Amino acid sequence: MQIINPATEEVIQEVAEDTPETVAGKYQLLKEGQKHWAAKPLEQRIGAIEKFYALLDERKDELAATLTLEVGKPLQQSYNELNGARKRLEYFIKNAARWLAEEWITEEDATREKIVYEPLGVIANISAWNYPYLVGVNVFVPALIGGNAVLYKPSEYATLTGLHIRQLLYRSGIPENVFQAVTGKGPAGEALLDLPLNGYFFTGSYRTGKHIAEQTAGKLVPVQLELGGKDPLYVMDDVDDVNAVAEAALEGAVYNAGQSCCAVERIYVQENIYNKFVETFVALAKKLVTGNPMDKKTDIGPVSRKEQLKFLAGQVEDARQKGGSIMSGGAEPKGKGYFFEPTVVTNANHGMKLMTDESFGPVIGIQKVKDDDEAVQLMKDTPYGLTAAVYSKSFDRAEKVMKQMDTGTVYWNCCDRVSAGLPWSGRKNSGLGATLSYHGIRAFVQPKAYHMRG
Repeated sequence: MQIINPATEEVIQEVAEDTPETVAGKYQLLKEGQKHWAAKPLEQRIGAIEKFYALLDERKDELAATLTLEVGKPLQQSYNELNGARKRLEYFIKNAARWLAEEWITEEDATREKIVYEPLGVIANISAWNYPYLVGVNVFVPALIGGNAVLYKPSEYATLTGLHIRQLLYRSGIPENVFQAVTGKGPAGEALLDLPLNGYFFTGSYRTGKHIAEQTAGKLVPVQLELGGKDPLYVMDDVDDVNAVAEAALEGAVYNAGQSCCAVERIYVQENIYNKFVETFVALAKKLVTGNPMDKKTDIGPVSRKEQLKFLAGQVEDARQKGGSIMSGGAEPKGKGYFFEPTVVTNANHGMKLMTDESFGPVIGIQKVKDDDEAVQLMKDTPYGLTAAVYSKSFDRAEKVMKQMDTGTVYWNCCDRVSAGLPWSGRKNSGLGATLSYHGIRAFVQPKAYHMRG
């Protein structure tokens, strides 16, 4: 399997793909190792993650460079991702023992009662390429702390990063028979679905997540899916600083070239500030520098997958044909690399694919609305349910909108962010289950009830 640099289209490296036979062999190795790992004291398992935490900082230059080379995100954003991953590790390190400790329910009655938390067993972590460290540590870290063994499949677009993660975990004291990486494309991932694993944790597209859920349903094991979104942002007419809101909304839309499940994907602006918002938003978008992600001046790197270019161009052309105004960008720059110009479409409406289908790129549509009721109606017009953002001076007014959002996360005067202490979850086509917070620690264990008399 060739690893391609999306900025240059050059082959970085070739990596052997796993076969169904090698995947099955790795599972057998983990099946035995998990029992011994689960028997180790919780403090020892957490201690290994503390070493991993330190190594992410010690090796950050190499790790960031590799991430940028194979995924294409600007180098500073790769450093930001590593720093963000370490913050999440801090949360798990500090809080895991609290949420995994046995709980006494009744200690003084004739029958004493308590709950203990036991590992699921051997779980699959089928991870994503857009934030391989952030979405990875959400799963394999609490899984390992909880006493599970992990069969980890990095995306084929982030393979080298996945192999770095494997190496650092081994150096941190995680045994090889507790963590194994599976490399390859779709067939390698499909092989995981044929194994008698004790849980499946996937981050990626709705289509693939639905397939995994269907293929594993008969096993009656936990299946957790972190899927995509069509995340709306609404700007009310009472905001104190329209220019500052436009700047925040633009960053939420194009950070990491818009390749984030919680990126701002559609914007609604109340009519009496619409023109001012658009003017600022477009002016800022035109200043963004698209180019070599290793250059510190670059704001927008390439998209990670070549086939995404045609998809994005199709969304923009569809909007153009349906009356949208292309205010900036809208095309692929000439030359090598999978680049797409940051694109702003105004006069947008829900007849356009840009406003209804997930984009996952540096393109955004802006639609004018007359009031909060119309904004709510449009924000809810989606099969997805990941995040929704509202900008307003009044929390009470914003809260009325947020309460009507059928999403796992809502934002007031911020967007496109994740906190380790809060659950990260999707509704409808955005997924099942939750990572992060105590929900994301207990997702990898199962309760056992003790009734004790005597």
